[in-house]
Amino acid sequence: MSENRQLFDLKDLRGKLSEQGYKMTPQRKEILRIFVEQSGGHHMSAEDVYGILQERNSKIGLATVYRALDLLSELGILVQIDFGDGCDRYELNTADPKVHHHHHLICLKCKRVIEFEEDLLDDLEANIEEKSGFRILNHEVKFLGYCKDCLAKED
Repeated sequence: MSENRQLFDLKDLRGKLSEQGYKMTPQRKEILRIFVEQSGGHHMSAEDVYGILQERNSKIGLATVYRALDLLSELGILVQIDFGDGCDRYELNTADPKVHHHHHLICLKCKRVIEFEEDLLDDLEANIEEKSGFRILNHEVKFLGYCKDCLAKED
């Protein structure tokens, strides 16, 4: 994990909600707990979260999960990610908003998503800002290709 990232607990997330005028409902708390527990690079869909809730015998419905994920990503607590497969995934927003998020390497064969922490685009951003006068706040990069495991199977 990069030094620019920090882990949050439920108390921190409650504060982020209340700062923006929202309460930590039992449903939001249960959903956020899943993200705190799964924060080791897991990118979860609404169905993934719902499946975990079902395993825990929760009464939270799928529609509630979708509404909570939409709100939490709108508030910047979660980051919504589209890997191009028609299914939005989410992860805790653990980065300082002034610091770039990590990038993703997506295997087209096995669909594995690998996080890449190093940001190599600072010079490019500076060049774009200088030439266009456009102030860049952040960027999102996805690299599509084949992971080393899938490449090894082809040999």
